[in-house]
Amino acid sequence: MKTLNIREVRRSLGNLDALLDKEGELTITRRGEKIAKVTRIGGQRPMPSHARLRRSMPRLRKGSEELIREDRERR
Repeated sequence: MKTLNIREVRRSLGNLDALLDKEGELTITRRGEKIAKVTRIGGQRPMPSHARLRRSMPRLRKGSEELIREDRERR
């Protein structure tokens, strides 16, 4: 947890997301008194990888263009 005063917060407002990533939580002070606590909303979730799902799916014997053509002909 990092403690910043108002002036430091104003200067680093553009980098607030990077500070939160690095520190996790920020405390803002005015004249030495704590006035606010800044935390990230929710946990940071990693981007899901669908590689395992793709590997587990069976390969199609026909291409999608053939399947679509057959479906259109049936209608």
